[in-house]
Amino acid sequence: MYRILHVGLGPLGVRFVNDYAERGFGRVIAAVDVASDIADKPLSQTAKLGPKDVIVSPELESVPNIAEAQIAVVTTSSDFRNCAPTFRYLLERGMSVITTCEEATWPFLRHPKLAEELHNLAVRNGGRLLGTGVNPGFLMDAVPVFATTACKSVKSVEIHRFQDATTRRIPFQKKIGATLDDKAFKAGVKQGWLRHVGLGESLHFVAAALGWEIEKWSETIKPVKAAKAMRCGLGPIPKGCAAGVLQTATGVCKGKKVLKFVFQAAIGQKNPMPHDRVIVNGEPAIDLVFNGGVHGDIATSSITINAIPSLLAAPPGLHTMMSIPLVHFARGSK
Repeated sequence: MYRILHVGLGPLGVRFVNDYAERGFGRVIAAVDVASDIADKPLSQTAKLGPKDVIVSPELESVPNIAEAQIAVVTTSSDFRNCAPTFRYLLERGMSVITTCEEATWPFLRHPKLAEELHNLAVRNGGRLLGTGVNPGFLMDAVPVFATTACKSVKSVEIHRFQDATTRRIPFQKKIGATLDDKAFKAGVKQGWLRHVGLGESLHFVAAALGWEIEKWSETIKPVKAAKAMRCGLGPIPKGCAAGVLQTATGVCKGKKVLKFVFQAAIGQKNPMPHDRVIVNGEPAIDLVFNGGVHGDIATSSITINAIPSLLAAPPGLHTMMSIPLVHFARGSK
């Protein structure tokens, strides 16, 4: 079992802690969260399968046994810059770090200088940093790249993710704008918190893997409106208000549109029915469909945990899902 330092105990972080134990994959030897109702209390009060003898620290600096951890898992923010102080602290101590920070899956897009800084820091100290998850990290980046393995040539790739957000965690439902009217939805988009984070990162990940230099790319975002009154974890959704979000991104290489990404997540998603799909226009053509779609929260925890052995087997530095050994199901002791 791996000795794990876990940072961030929101709904997703709690799932991770419980999954470590349920899978017999690892034991949390230290945990960190700044929330006053979580810090300085036993981890088991927040995550039912968390060790009772682990007291949640309010900050990394107060973790007494940090050197004993084999891996640090960070589930705090989507913003690479916001997570950077945590990454620096851990990498300075030569730690291997996996994070669900969406921008960390391809940080070269929005934060190239910071990515280079952290890569150099990791190399100097023997540490590692990987951003991953279900999306970005897997469904709209690693999967389509792997799907092209059988191709003699590839002209373009189109990727769809349509998901029913009804069973997703509350922070996710908030992030896609569920319950908001048009004015509030537009305000959330303008402020930057209302969106699926990572569509641009996925697009540039796929482009880099296929050797396409993106000359121009664009992204649009609009609400998916409720056709009737509904409810979600955030409360009632009046008819005509947002039940979710639709985002589309396209990438152009040598004057041709070579990449198209369509992401839609909505409460009660039925048209089309939830699914994940990769369409490769190549020789041979490939049309890969996950009927029913992949559940985001379950898969994010699973992918991140399964990536631990691969990251530890990789050389020091900042990594992506392209640069570590192939990730696959990793069996625990159960």
